[in-house]
Amino acid sequence: MSYDLAVWEGDRPADHRSARRTLRDLYERYLDDEIEVAPSERITAYVAALLERWPDITEGDGETSPWSVGPLIAGASGPVIYFGMAWSRAEEASSYAAAVADSMGLICFDVQEDRIRNCAH
Repeated sequence: MSYDLAVWEGDRPADHRSARRTLRDLYERYLDDEIEVAPSERITAYVAALLERWPDITEGDGETSPWSVGPLIAGASGPVIYFGMAWSRAEEASSYAAAVADSMGLICFDVQEDRIRNCAH
């Protein structure tokens, strides 16, 4: 079981309900589809920023990684990424991931809490 976040490009949703709808639409269009879409430049840069802090779980020192799947970029398609982290590392890793998303002008949605995350959370 993992702690999951979704991060995407776009305007900040007005509320958590709007964010949930946006995520559902993005997921259906980009992640739950048989058509593969390369991750956007901004999402690729976001993943690179996360991997600067912790290695990909598929790398040699991946045992120190909080990410629950790898390669991390595999969860990305077009303007969205959906990824998980180990529950034991979720507080630290999700806070960092949300802060990086915020600093890059991306939207971070906490799937477990069903709400938009920001770097203050």
